[in-house]
Amino acid sequence: MLRSLTIRDFVIVDSLELDFEAGFTTLTGETGAGKSIMIDALSLALGARADGNVVRVGQARAEITAEFDLTNANDARRWLQDNELADDDANVTIFRRVLDMNGRSKSFINGTSVTLSQARDLSERLIDIHGQHEHQSLLKRDSQLTLLDGFANNASLLQTLTTLHGNWSQLASTRAAREVNEAAILREFEDLSYQISEFEKLNFSAARWEETLADQRRLANAASLIASTDAAIEGLSESESAALSKIDEIAADLSHAADTDPALRESVDLIESASVELREAVTSLRHYLRKLDVDPARLAELDRAISDVQEIARKFRIEPKRIPEMLQQKRDRLSALGGGQSLDELIAQERVAEAAYMEAAKKLTKTRQVAAKKFAQSVTQSLQDLAMPGGRFGVEFVPREPSANGLEACEFQVAAHEGQPLGALAKIASGGELSRVSLAIQMMASAKGGVGTMIFDEVDSGIGGRVAEVVGRLLRALGHHHQVLAVTHLPQVAACAMQQFQVVKLPRDGVVTTSITPLTAAKRVDEIARMLGGITITVATKRAAAEMLTNATQKLDR
Repeated sequence: MLRSLTIRDFVIVDSLELDFEAGFTTLTGETGAGKSIMIDALSLALGARADGNVVRVGQARAEITAEFDLTNANDARRWLQDNELADDDANVTIFRRVLDMNGRSKSFINGTSVTLSQARDLSERLIDIHGQHEHQSLLKRDSQLTLLDGFANNASLLQTLTTLHGNWSQLASTRAAREVNEAAILREFEDLSYQISEFEKLNFSAARWEETLADQRRLANAASLIASTDAAIEGLSESESAALSKIDEIAADLSHAADTDPALRESVDLIESASVELREAVTSLRHYLRKLDVDPARLAELDRAISDVQEIARKFRIEPKRIPEMLQQKRDRLSALGGGQSLDELIAQERVAEAAYMEAAKKLTKTRQVAAKKFAQSVTQSLQDLAMPGGRFGVEFVPREPSANGLEACEFQVAAHEGQPLGALAKIASGGELSRVSLAIQMMASAKGGVGTMIFDEVDSGIGGRVAEVVGRLLRALGHHHQVLAVTHLPQVAACAMQQFQVVKLPRDGVVTTSITPLTAAKRVDEIARMLGGITITVATKRAAAEMLTNATQKLDR
């Protein structure tokens, strides 16, 4: 739900900070006071287009910030995570829009710059604005179908259908590619299959390649390594003039001399230590020599393996280490062309996938048709209570090409008066009628979830009396499922609200500004009295206003 809205230097607003609560809230005030300014500002924060005319005269820029609570907005939280825009507090998101006097603007979500499209995409998961505006979602066929599917609990069916349509589409694309040039593709199949076979025979891995190279180097130089090792052992310990023998003699002579002059003892110790280390070196060399062997057969095997790898690498002009990558590319290409299957096999698979899709799509169509009848009947009944006697509501299905959304689109239709034929909801002449139809539709859909916040702008246009009270009750009832904000001129509607804001236009330092203030219980009586009595507000008018508020609360909350 919408937690707060901050507006700076927007049209005739210098500074506003509004906090909102759950339930049903109204904005009331004199005509021309600027009641719709809040909605316009909020729309801009959520990605609506604007120009420099929205910046308050004399200021360089306007800034609007809207904060939403995401506690019950799972779809919005998933969107933020998917787009890497989630804040540290997963239950809060903040929209911010800055507009300058030249028409340029920047949009932010949780402090990160985003496109207007991204802002709108997220906002559609949080809020719906109903009123005399072209962009409201109920005028869009896709939104209408989404609303009907929500009413019909079709989420699981739609998820299944999306998967089936994807499978069918992929097979159809593969089959179509095969048919374009069957001969050429068959040749490519053969080439790919042969190349993949060549790669797979190598059983190549980077680690094994490095081991093979090391083994080959060692075996190729085994003779010289053996000779060098033998010579070292011979020179150190086995020849007549072995170094160790000489060192031992020197150590023995000096040891005797050290008995006479102890100053030589340190030198004797160092020579004896060198003798020990040289003997360890001889042991190590003999151990190495035992492991080292000349194996011509193994060397030839390694040479062939290295040659095979180098030949493939030269053929495809790649480094040996890229062989696994190239093999995967070949496999992916073969899979994209049908994996070596014949055209007949692909056609058969495509038909099976199409049949599975059509079965699920027809099931979805049936659930939509059943739901549409119930939906239309209920909305039609609501229209009678909303000053539209004889009004009728219908859902018309229009066939379309198979898609992830099924075999049909839908269009909401309405007849506003007795004898009037059903027509597209988007073409209703009266904006007030459109608002009331939207209210009736949303009342039906509210039990099925939907967005958390709904705004109704001038929902009471063209009605009064008993019908106005019905509208107020409907909005308050809707407020038990959603956060509802409504701009209204009618005291009957305002009295049903749980919270009320008053919009006034005030002169300040020679400049007219708009102020929006939350009303206390006492102030609400005054505002309802103004709405009832106009310019002159009498004691009787105030009494009537207080009674209207009391009656609304007692009737609606018991």
